[in-house]
Amino acid sequence: MANTETCKASDCNHEVIARGYCRKHYRLWKAGEMPKPRYKICTEEKCRKPRFRSSQCEEHWNAAHKKAEAPAAPAAPAASASA
Repeated sequence: MANTETCKASDCNHEVIARGYCRKHYRLWKAGEMPKPRYKICTEEKCRKPRFRSSQCEEHWNAAHKKAEAPAAPAAPAASASA
């Protein structure tokens, strides 16, 4: 039987697939969601800004996760000049 290594992620005893990680943690590493991510810049094409969250810079993350803006409160009706 071959000597199998275990995943280097904390509290994980699965067999190593690549880069010292099991299948699950290797996928997370490629996506940039592990403590030492694969890339340290935004994954959007031609964007070289540092990552903010997940795999995107702050600008691209905000654009992708922008919530619908709440409608502004209606303006108070203008007082009529007629008396």
